[in-house]
Amino acid sequence: MTKLIAISALAVALSIGAAAEANAWTRSGSFTGPRGATSSSGSGSCANGSCSAQRGGTGPKGNSWSHSGSGSCSGGTCSWGGQATGPRGNSYNYSASVSR
Repeated sequence: MTKLIAISALAVALSIGAAAEANAWTRSGSFTGPRGATSSSGSGSCANGSCSAQRGGTGPKGNSWSHSGSGSCSGGTCSWGGQATGPRGNSYNYSASVSR
């Protein structure tokens, strides 16, 4: 009986984990152009009406950038915001919303 309960609990946990993973994403890529190599990667997820994402990369001169933010929609209005750091080290915060 204990073994059956443990197997059932594991099956439920795996089902919940699979459902959560269905709304997650990752991306990465790189290319080489006339000024050198560039690479970037990102990941994010959505759950319960809100999403978050993080991205970053390195440019041809070795300078890096990063971006993280989140957003949600409710009642016909979507709002999002986050922080970013550019390749020269400048940081800024941003926010926006749109209604239909």
